[in-house]
Amino acid sequence: MKFSDPKTVALLFNEYINSQDLKNLSELMTEDHTFIDASGETVSGKEEMTQGWKTFFHRYPDYRNVFSRVESRDDLVIMVGHSECLEKVLDGPAIWTATIRSGLVSQWRVYGDTEENRRKLGIL
Repeated sequence: MKFSDPKTVALLFNEYINSQDLKNLSELMTEDHTFIDASGETVSGKEEMTQGWKTFFHRYPDYRNVFSRVESRDDLVIMVGHSECLEKVLDGPAIWTATIRSGLVSQWRVYGDTEENRRKLGIL
């Protein structure tokens, strides 16, 4: 299932994260999908990231992302909000970006919600 609106794709991708729907999450990734966490660690490749999400969901079954602001700039979607998780390091404010290509997520990135990152992303 492909959607043309980048914001719809990004929100659906997050819905699959929140519901731990690995099958549909994987189907929304490009083959060269890249995930970058808040510390800059990168995982590339659809298969590698599907396995990464599987492990993550097993370790953190209560993890959820909640967005308070979502904006789209062409194929880039910026989401501001917070994550919820019993694991304190994963619980709190964050910014996410999703780069959408041909109706699929080619990059999902997590940023700390800092003034510097807000400035860099143009969301002050």
